[in-house]
Amino acid sequence: MPTKEEEFKQRFVAVLKDLQESGKNDIEAMWLLGSLATQIIEKAKQRSWPALKASLTREAYDGLLRDFQKEGNSLHQQSKGKPAYAIQILGISLVAKTQMDEQFKVGEALLDEIIDYTIAVYRKNRHLETKPN
Repeated sequence: MPTKEEEFKQRFVAVLKDLQESGKNDIEAMWLLGSLATQIIEKAKQRSWPALKASLTREAYDGLLRDFQKEGNSLHQQSKGKPAYAIQILGISLVAKTQMDEQFKVGEALLDEIIDYTIAVYRKNRHLETKPN
């Protein structure tokens, strides 16, 4: 049975691989990622995803991770794959911050770069988002 660290490493690698191969070309999933990340960083009054992660207290980190797990699991059970995928990416990035292995640092930087890119795209184009009546 793999340890928690081994399991996380496998998920981390799988998410990065998926993003590089096809995920980053899924416009809807990337829009959802940018939208959610923007909501979180703006609520926290931060300028970027890495800045948000650096500003989190242990209590805030634990709470955000718990929220990601709860909401991600709920969305997955409802077969809402793309919103769950966006949450998974943010959660993986959040946990990667706590890893001491140098291999994670390169992957974390790449993941954070993708997240910040989706934030920039969302901010530039959010006025195009349709609002429910």
